[in-house]
Amino acid sequence: MMYQTPVHDFEYELNKDLNFSAAHHIPNRRAGKCANIHGHTYFVNMTIAGDMLDDLGFLVNFSDVKKLIDEAFDHTLLNDHPRFLDIPPTSETLAKTIHEMVSEYLATLDNRPVCLQVFLRETPSSYVIYRPKEFRK
Repeated sequence: MMYQTPVHDFEYELNKDLNFSAAHHIPNRRAGKCANIHGHTYFVNMTIAGDMLDDLGFLVNFSDVKKLIDEAFDHTLLNDHPRFLDIPPTSETLAKTIHEMVSEYLATLDNRPVCLQVFLRETPSSYVIYRPKEFRK
């Protein structure tokens, strides 16, 4: 599946698809049924770009990014995650959180790739795209 990505000047762009299962709830009666604990199989696509490859010829190792997200979220209650202590784990905040986590990891790499966007599908008919302002043109 191809996703719309922002226009950029980087030489390389890669996309990584992954999924994880997790539960959450939105602790407010205005959330309707979503105020109850329930689960999803989340589908994520992240777009990472850069100009330099590492010594193995990778922009980023796909398995390292997958492991980062799986270890943090797979088969967990998202509300218990430290990043969601002050905000509810909605699709929007989860997409931004994944972007922040991936960006923090990428900043440790010598070739300095960047995460341009995170696409997060919560249900077959609902998805969010988080794209930080610095990568919008």
